[in-house]
Formats: sequence, C-alpha cells, structure tokens
Amino acid sequence: MEQQGKKAWLYLLPAILFLGVFLVYPLIDVFIYSFEEGFNFASQSYLGLGLYNYEYVLHDPYFLQAVKNTFILVLITVPLSTGIALLISVGLSSIEKLRELYQTIYFLPYVTNTLAVGLVFMILFKQTPYTDGLANLILSWFGAGPVDFIGGPYWAKMFVLCFYTIWIVLPFKILILTSALASVDQQYYNAARVDGTPRLRIFTRITLPLISPTLFYLIITGFIGAFKAYSDAVALFGTDLNAAGMNTIVGYVYDMLYGSSGGYPSFASAAAIILFTIVLTITCINLLVSRKHVHYS
Repeated sequence: MEQQGKKAWLYLLPAILFLGVFLVYPLIDVFIYSFEEGFNFASQSYLGLGLYNYEYVLHDPYFLQAVKNTFILVLITVPLSTGIALLISVGLSSIEKLRELYQTIYFLPYVTNTLAVGLVFMILFKQTPYTDGLANLILSWFGAGPVDFIGGPYWAKMFVLCFYTIWIVLPFKILILTSALASVDQQYYNAARVDGTPRLRIFTRITLPLISPTLFYLIITGFIGAFKAYSDAVALFGTDLNAAGMNTIVGYVYDMLYGSSGGYPSFASAAAIILFTIVLTITCINLLVSRKHVHYS
C-alpha cells in the first residue's frame, strides 16, 4: 500500500511542479508586489511595505468604473446565457433528425476567433457616414431613432458588450448541457409519463435535479470567465477602454502594466489580488448554495 502511495505521488509530481511554477509561485509573487510601495521594476527596489497600493486602486475612478462594468457584465450574462443555453439544449434534445447538424451550427461561434466575432459585431452596431448598421436598420422598422451603440451612451455600449458575451459563451454551454441531458436515464421519464405527470413538472422535478451538477459547473465557470473578460471589450471598443468607459478589472490590470498609464506593477498586483478575492468569495458562496440545490446521483 505504501509503495502504491509513492508511485501515485511520483505520477503527480510533473503536474505539481507545473502548478507550482506557473500558478502558485506567480500568485505569491503578485501578493508580495501588491504590498511594495513605490516599486521600481528596473532596479527591483521599493520604498516600503504597506497598503498604499490597495488604497490607490480602490480610490482610482478608472478602477471603480472597471469594477462596475465587470459586475454588470457578470450579473447579466451568466444567468441569461445559462438559461438560454438550457432552453436551446432542451429543444435540441427533443429533435431526432438533424440534431448533429444543429449542434454543429450552434457550436461554430465557439471555434471562431474572438476578435473576429467582435469586429463583426462592431460592424453590425457601429454607425458610419454610409450606414447606421444592421441594428439601427431593425430599430427603424419599429420607428425608433438610430442609436450609436459603439460610441454613444453607456447603456447602449453595455448592451452590445453583454449581447456579444452571451453570443460567445452560448455554444460551449449548449454543448455541455446537451450532453448532460442525453445522459439522463430515460426510465425516469417513462415512469413519469405512465403516471401522467405534466411536462413542466417532469422538467422541474426530474431533468433539473439530474443535470444540476452540470448547471452548477457552468455557473461557476461562467462567473470566473465573466470576471476575466477583457478581449471582448477590446474587440468592440478598441484598446483605449478607459476613454470609452468600458474597461474591465482585467483590462485595468493590463493598463497598469503595459498600457498608456503602465509601468506600475504594484498597482496592477493590488488590482489582481482584489479580483482574486472577489472571484474566490463568489465561488465559495456558490459552493455553499450548491450543497442544498445540487443533487449528485
């Protein structure tokens, strides 16, 4: 038994080394950087240790705007994308013919380059001297005036960003949920139909509890992915997200490192640790909630 334990640790050693070098060590390093005040990257020197970096970041209007944008994006896109994906997956599961074709069509956006999809969305919503875009053309059919979705009001830009994010994440969620629905034992459905159980009750009492672990997984990964959003906003609004008022927390960290206001690794580290704390807290809350609502068979 002891020999088997040693073999197991030997097999795990490459993965442990990989995680230690590329995950644990950078996290510790970033945590240390976040407390080093006045850090100079060239000389690797700093003025002292303290909480000034956190104080600066938490009072920076650009960071507060990025936090606001990120939370709005998370609260809108995660529930909507998961709900829409569930409805589409249920519809696909009820289709016998051409199911694989529809699954392939829905999965295509996931394998398409993110920036390419963003450029397409920008063309659809952006006003130019020659056209108001497809979105405004549709609005004109209902008598609504043209809206500058890319360079106009905040709500319009946030709408495009949420719409784009939902579009990007839907294919993966549809694929996972379709597989989860296919794995449900048909005997449960047959027994429910024999008893004359309505379809809605079958869905809420049989389908949802049996696929709840998959739903929980998608919600957790959805929250983490939405909090790490950055390339989506860049694809739509360009690299100067602060000027557009559409920056995210990850975008703020990047700007502090490499952007026009870059060269401040201590501020970037403090913002990264704050993001890590937010994501960890929400993940722990979801884990506590899952104990009551997730049913593992």
